[in-house]
Amino acid sequence: MEERLRSEVLDVTIPGTPVAVGRRHPLTIVLDEVKDIFIGMGFSIAEGPEVELSDYNFTKLNTKPGHPARDWQDTFYITEDEAVMLRAQTSPVQVRTMETRPLPIRVIAPGRVYRKDEVDATHSPMFHQIEGLVVDKGVTMADLKGTLETLVRRLYGENSVVRFRPHHFPFTEPSCEMDVQCFECRGAGCRVCKGEGWIEILGCGMVHPKVLEGCGIDTEVYSGFAFGIGLERMTMRRFAINDLRLFFENDLRFLMQF
Repeated sequence: MEERLRSEVLDVTIPGTPVAVGRRHPLTIVLDEVKDIFIGMGFSIAEGPEVELSDYNFTKLNTKPGHPARDWQDTFYITEDEAVMLRAQTSPVQVRTMETRPLPIRVIAPGRVYRKDEVDATHSPMFHQIEGLVVDKGVTMADLKGTLETLVRRLYGENSVVRFRPHHFPFTEPSCEMDVQCFECRGAGCRVCKGEGWIEILGCGMVHPKVLEGCGIDTEVYSGFAFGIGLERMTMRRFAINDLRLFFENDLRFLMQF
């Protein structure tokens, strides 16, 4: 029996098969690049639970009871009283970071999130986000714009052009969305950008004072910015992938291209 067990020991040092050697999932490729870019700017990586308290996913982010985002039709609740859920964003990691880490803070929070979306070419009930948070003295919108422009140019090339549009998120004020000029038509309008010349890639803004104060941070001294990026969307743009479902189907014909 002992001889049989010794013969069945798995040697993890053996090189992978030719199919696996040098291959990485496209999501992993882009995630690692984004991590490297932000680490180079002085950020660290923060993580949190995927099964989250609604208090952290919504309330502490200035999303009060009754907000449409809290509806059962949009959210995977685990308990009937709506107290526990599968996180709908990685923003709760930002709150947990502000509650536990000393200031100043500069982190990104990548991870899986869950929403009740129908599966199609651009939606999935499970996907990945990369959220970022900076809290320090004297942080302004200019710092936010410079950070995100650096990210886009490092990922898509130094000639990449971005724009910021006013928007609304409960946890940031002011809020905006950032678009990147279409890589295919350079702003002229085509099927890739649906004739608009621009492609939306993320939402961002200055952290709402109520969120900072809820974490015990003095808003007379500190300010901050936050942003959220969809990893699948960014990867699809990077590799010209037109169907999000390809990331999760484990089709070797697709995966062997990377």
